[in-house]
Amino acid sequence: MTLHLTTEDQALLAGDHGEAVSLAMRILVSAAELLSAQALIRVTSAHIDGCLYHGDGGVEFAEKLVAAGGQVAVPTTLNVGALDLLHPDTVRADPLKAAMARRQMDAYVSMGAEPTFTCAPYQIGHEPGLGEQVAWGESNAIAFANSVLGARTERYGDFLDACCALTGRAPLHGLHIEQNRQAKVVVDATNVPDALKDQDVFYPVLGTWLGLEVGREVSVIVGLPSKVTRDQLKALGASAASTGAVALFHVVGVTPEAPSLDAVMSKGGSVRRITLTADMVRRALRRLTTADAVERIDAVAVGSPHFSITEFEALLNLVRGRCMAVPFYACTARATLRELEERGDLLALHEAGIKIVADTCVVVTPILRESGGVLMTNSGKFAHYGPSKTGYEVVYGSLEDCVESAVTGLVARTEEIWSW
Repeated sequence: MTLHLTTEDQALLAGDHGEAVSLAMRILVSAAELLSAQALIRVTSAHIDGCLYHGDGGVEFAEKLVAAGGQVAVPTTLNVGALDLLHPDTVRADPLKAAMARRQMDAYVSMGAEPTFTCAPYQIGHEPGLGEQVAWGESNAIAFANSVLGARTERYGDFLDACCALTGRAPLHGLHIEQNRQAKVVVDATNVPDALKDQDVFYPVLGTWLGLEVGREVSVIVGLPSKVTRDQLKALGASAASTGAVALFHVVGVTPEAPSLDAVMSKGGSVRRITLTADMVRRALRRLTTADAVERIDAVAVGSPHFSITEFEALLNLVRGRCMAVPFYACTARATLRELEERGDLLALHEAGIKIVADTCVVVTPILRESGGVLMTNSGKFAHYGPSKTGYEVVYGSLEDCVESAVTGLVARTEEIWSW
């Protein structure tokens, strides 16, 4: 299949707009050819995952673009880095790695990207509209942009996301195309008790099951309440993108492309139908805890994806006037942190012993104390990646469970809601 380039595309490739753009276009064209794309598509925004330090190659790539005069062509936000630039003592990185991580973060800022350093740019004003073509990295952000906002992006990882940002182009393939956004799996959640579907703790579990069940297929869920919140959908998508490769899910009557089941159903080929059962839910729930028999915890971490203002409001109601007995980390965007400061809420969080982490999170860089301890979380993503990334075993529970456990250091979990 031949890739068609417009006259403008060819000018970008030829170097008419600078060496950095030409380099980015060469990479982008090669990727498009590998994907059998017929053309490139213009994008209106980007979210770059490639500012997180994984090794010196990432730094060298970013700095090569800077040296070649690279500047982003569309509004661009940045995913988490490996440092908390606002609280330098938070991360336990050796000086060399810290310096390289800082260079990588700085390089993308110098190319005109916003220093947002968050995995949830949609919470701080970066919200593309329904049908808008974008190029986003970071698995939960991709799932949220496609599913909850109805924008259109494929999975753009390091460092293809940066190439899209510099050129304002992306390969026309996958979820950029209307027909590829149709659901081939229908999940019926009607039998799940309404009381459970009203609870935040249910949605990471549903997402965990969904990712394991559908992999990268597009699904549509029926039977969820119309009042399901953005934070609940965020948690669902983040878990589904962690246990599987889910980049788009629909919820009938909730997400913008699914006013009805028929609106998003695949019009060609077979459709798989699954009725969600109690056993399916409980198996997914058990998977999120690797330290089920423990009585004590060593730390609590929340905020993967980054905590929203609404989630902080819930946390404040739970911790005000109380004191945590174990380290309690809440990861968030620097923009959300500023809002907490403006509201005057930061003092109450600090007095309760909540440690705010900005620009990064406990899973992608060394923040937890060095020990093979037990971490409690309400995040399906933290629960999935925690053991392999931190060396801590995990206990999954609701935000209320996390606070109650942190106050005493003893595991407290509400089990009754899972009995149906």
